[in-house]
Amino acid sequence: MIKRLIDIAGSSFLLVLLSPLGLLTWCIVRMRIGAPALFIQERPGKGKRIFQLYKFRTMREAFDPNGRPLSDADRMTPTGALLRRLSLDELPQLLNVLVGDMSLVGPRPLLVRYLERYTAEQARRHLVKPGITGWAQINGRNAISWEQKFDLDIWYVDHQSLWLDLKILYLTAKKVVRKDGITADGEATISEFMGPNPATGASKAMEK
Repeated sequence: MIKRLIDIAGSSFLLVLLSPLGLLTWCIVRMRIGAPALFIQERPGKGKRIFQLYKFRTMREAFDPNGRPLSDADRMTPTGALLRRLSLDELPQLLNVLVGDMSLVGPRPLLVRYLERYTAEQARRHLVKPGITGWAQINGRNAISWEQKFDLDIWYVDHQSLWLDLKILYLTAKKVVRKDGITADGEATISEFMGPNPATGASKAMEK
């Protein structure tokens, strides 16, 4: 109950405080990347319930001669890369927090197709609401492996508390200012999670 009250108060306050920045970002995306400015995608939340996640667009629509989307690196725009470095693309997720689909703090909501690729232990990340930021985000964000990220998510599930959430929010602000861990070295975005390797048990990844 306390966590939900903090989510409502925090997201409401930030939506009002950051509304000029959000409007400016929306205008920049419309002019530099195109319409629509918002990127909407289904993501699994608590209990694997599917919801609509909101972000500002960072990639252009681009296809190869066979009609297949180009790689993330080819579709990423300079404007989009800047928005990601500043974490401005995440601003619309405050609406997800306000309506209750997400929390300010929790494991990041990943792609629906990953649900069938998790181990039973990794799937425990869905015991709590997904968050705009989380324990994995302040301990490496996209610059760590999937296996490390899921271990950190499960650690949060087992140790969550009000004080831990406040610590994560404080450290997230520092990370955003320093622009730490936005992507892994040499990648435009994080690589796709392909599930654990049957031979080693380690999480496999491939480029989107």
